[in-house]
Amino acid sequence: MTKQIDFQKYRKFVDAVTSDESRDFLALSDRLVSLDEKGANIERLITGAVGLTAEGGEVMEIVKKLVFQGKKWDEETIFHLKRELGDVCFYMMELCIALDVTIDEIVEMNVEKLESRFPNGEFEVFYSENRKEGDV
Repeated sequence: MTKQIDFQKYRKFVDAVTSDESRDFLALSDRLVSLDEKGANIERLITGAVGLTAEGGEVMEIVKKLVFQGKKWDEETIFHLKRELGDVCFYMMELCIALDVTIDEIVEMNVEKLESRFPNGEFEVFYSENRKEGDV
């Protein structure tokens, strides 16, 4: 038995739980100004985050076609993946600039996080699914 969905009611619910900054240009503008005043390099953060997500999606699109749609694993596909990975790097660097951090620092932080998460130095399902408090 399938429950009937009232999409008008759902629409009102979604609107009610959406932040002012997501619904109102002036609230968004005020938030951007506030973040800028606090030192956030918001234009680079937005550029980097949007670009990283979009380019990551393009990489996934190629992988999706390889796995589910019969795309050939050949030099052209590999080249395409490398080009898209370059775009991912571009937007990652935008985020590094926004955060005033080097890629070396980011990799170092990632290694520290993973060493803490996987105390035996190798992947274990238990630690992957059962994280310590504060492990994000």
